[in-house]
Amino acid sequence: MSPETIRTIFDVASLTSILVLLVLGMAVIVGMMQVFNLCQGELVLLGAVVAYVAHEWLGSVLLGILVAPFAVAAFGAVLERTVIRRFYANAAGALLATFAVGFLIRAIVLARMSSQGEPVPAPIDGTVGIGGADVSAWRLVIIVVVVLAVAATYLSLTRTAIGLRVRATLDDVELAAASGISTRRMFTGTYAFGAALAGLAGAMIVPLQALYPSLGFDNLVPMFLSVMVGGLGTLHGPLLGAVALGVPTALLPTWIDSVLSQVLVIFAAIVFMRLRPGGLVNRDI
Repeated sequence: MSPETIRTIFDVASLTSILVLLVLGMAVIVGMMQVFNLCQGELVLLGAVVAYVAHEWLGSVLLGILVAPFAVAAFGAVLERTVIRRFYANAAGALLATFAVGFLIRAIVLARMSSQGEPVPAPIDGTVGIGGADVSAWRLVIIVVVVLAVAATYLSLTRTAIGLRVRATLDDVELAAASGISTRRMFTGTYAFGAALAGLAGAMIVPLQALYPSLGFDNLVPMFLSVMVGGLGTLHGPLLGAVALGVPTALLPTWIDSVLSQVLVIFAAIVFMRLRPGGLVNRDI
């Protein structure tokens, strides 16, 4: 296999894994909880902010990456208790409320920094040789982290007692409450878990994209498309949707203009959703 082919395969795997990482938190909040969370991108932004602050104040991006999931999870828990839980039965209200929260977060970040963006160095610099091709070491780390994060999330939701309680709550709230499950805690914990995954994504990708106020918002469209293409009500559906969108998005620019390739991918996603409204997968995990 030629170095060019290896590099192309790596680029596709890298860009797809980044989208999967971004979608993972949304797969929990939107895919499983079915809360249309328009501030999901800003949860990603908050993770990037934590990594940036750790770099600026403490000189350690790695520390920021480790702290980001916990910090954003705490914010997510407060957000769920104060805002989100009031709109579980009101989808339109949830859209407006989360859009307002996202707008407020972006405005605060914009007031504190330049709109041009602030670079954040990767904890691991340089390249790694694979089959004669030099590939980014940090992108390789992201691929490994994505595989581990997806596996850990799936196992925690399907093979643990707390995961079974979460799924029971999301499936039938009244029955779960009658069984003695604290449904409020389950909703709060699930939302916080999804927020933590978003924070991890933001902290991991900010060295690749730099920190700017619309970092999360710019990624919101492909994230939502991935969820809708994959299907609601599942964890793995949105992840499959991310792969279905990520591979052509990464591969098509090899032959055609990058802007045209994005247009084609979005158009294909819209056509697919029209033909199959339920998505690729539409059942409980």
